[in-house]
Parts: sequence; structure tokens; C-alpha cells
Amino acid sequence: MVTILTKSLGHVMLINFLSNVFEGESLNVDLHMHSTASDGRLSPAQLVELCQQRQLRSIALTDHDTMDGVEEAQRRGGELGVQVLPATELSSQWRGINIHVVGLLPSGNQSPLSDGLERQAKAREQRSAVIAERLEKRGLSDALLRARKAAGGDRPLGRPDFARALVDAGMVADMKTAFARYLGNGKPGDVKAMWPYLSEVVDWIVCAGGVAVLAHPLHYGLTRRKRGQLLDDFCEAGGQAAELVSGFQNPDMTRDLARQLHDRELYGSVGSDFHFPGGHLAPGSMSPVPCTAVPPVWTHPRLQAFFGQAA
Repeated sequence: MVTILTKSLGHVMLINFLSNVFEGESLNVDLHMHSTASDGRLSPAQLVELCQQRQLRSIALTDHDTMDGVEEAQRRGGELGVQVLPATELSSQWRGINIHVVGLLPSGNQSPLSDGLERQAKAREQRSAVIAERLEKRGLSDALLRARKAAGGDRPLGRPDFARALVDAGMVADMKTAFARYLGNGKPGDVKAMWPYLSEVVDWIVCAGGVAVLAHPLHYGLTRRKRGQLLDDFCEAGGQAAELVSGFQNPDMTRDLARQLHDRELYGSVGSDFHFPGGHLAPGSMSPVPCTAVPPVWTHPRLQAFFGQAA
């Protein structure tokens, strides 16, 4: 067992419970996962069932720009003994880059976040139309209809839906290639203009009584210096934590990120960013947490009461 250092010895029992680095192959906490409420492939209830099978005890459902699946997940979690923290992953822009911010929301969907989520839904509709138009110019006929079919429902579309449409149309071999050629940062389907600025989405979360977590800071392709600038601006906006571990990542990079978080007195979060079964990620599957003085996000004063139920 690895015990992560915290700011208070009074939380040792809680941290021991939550920070067993591995039980078999999985952590018992995962604070970044997706369901069919956004671009995941399992319903919220099915996701919770899989988490229970993998011996997770505390999770957050972080669907993109929505909290529509939280109630279903919490209901199933109550039946199976899995804690489900209300959450969402919000899209934003920072210096021309699409940045995601996870909101961990023990009080649920409160204003101004509720108004913000309505704005995000409308922005997704507008963005989808622009992405479809751009992909049609590059050979994907009926792009919006194809993406809607890939989504399998009437929820707001995301880039993964267009990636699946590209795969289904035979234009690319897999989703990774779809992002590399058409949908990743700087590619034709990368539309940022619809999203609010980073500082605004952080404010929505903080004003709703939540904890703003910078999602997967190692996944944006930033230099260390620019990542530091992102963290500085995030802190200045009121951000309180960042994902120290997101899925599988280079251990040296993780340790370096831990130093950057510690220097800025940010809390550390962990999550698989799970979307669908059968891939290389599963609920609770991620790189080990390094030995670090970065406090776990579940020791944040706004989250202690929620996670204390698990002790």
C-alpha cells in the first residue's frame, strides 16, 4: 500500500482507504470517466456496474459539458455500494488551445454552472455544424448524419463521434488516425471559437461550490514552460487541482508534473478517462501515483465530507 501525503494527519485513514495504488490492476478511485450522456459507450448505470466489478469504491462521472447522466449513475451506485460524485468535464479555450476542466461538484449542478451548461450545449450544436461542413469539404459526405448515427442518440455531438464516422466511411483506419489527420489540435475539425475562456469555466465550477481540476495536463503537447504558464493562468482563475495521473503516462513526466503542482500548491487528481470497453483503458486503470507531497484532491475542504462517507 502507498499512502499519499496529505496536509492533515487526521485524514490518514481516508487516504489509506482511497490510495491503495493497485488492487489487482485497478485503483479504487477514478475521477474521470464518460458514459453515453456524452461520448462514452456505456450507459451511466452500466458504467457503474463495470466500476463495481473492478472493485472501485469512489468515482466521478465527468461527461463532456453535461451532467445528464449523474442521477442514473448515483441511483445505480447506491444499489451497488459505489460512491458517485457529481461532475462534468467542461470545454474551454486558452491561448488558442482547447483545454478541458473537470468540475468535481459535491453540491451538484448549481448556478452559474447550470446556465453555463446550457451555453455549452448550444455551442456544441454550432460547433458540430462547422465540423461537419469542414469534413464534407474533405470528402466525408453527410458528415452530420454520419456522426449522429455514430453517436447512437440525440445527445450533443463531440469530435469522437465524427472520428467514428470517418472510420465507418473508410476514410481512416482507426480513431487515432482520425484525430491525427482531421480532428486533433490544429486540424480541420478542431473548432475552438465556440468555447468560453478557461477563466470563465473555472469560475462556474468554483461558484457552484465545486473543485476545478485541470484535465490531463500532459495530453496537450505543451512544452514544460508553456504547461507552467497554463497552470499559472489556471491558478489565477481560481483552479484548485490538476490530474496528476490520467490514464497511462510516462513516469518521469508524471514526477515532473508533480513538482509543478507542488510548486503551485495545487491538489492532485487521478482518472482513467475511460470511454469504452475493449480499449487499453478500463475504469481505474492508470499509471501508478508517484511518491509525492502533492495532496490528493479528495482531501480538499470542499470534498472531504463527500469522500469521508467512504472511510
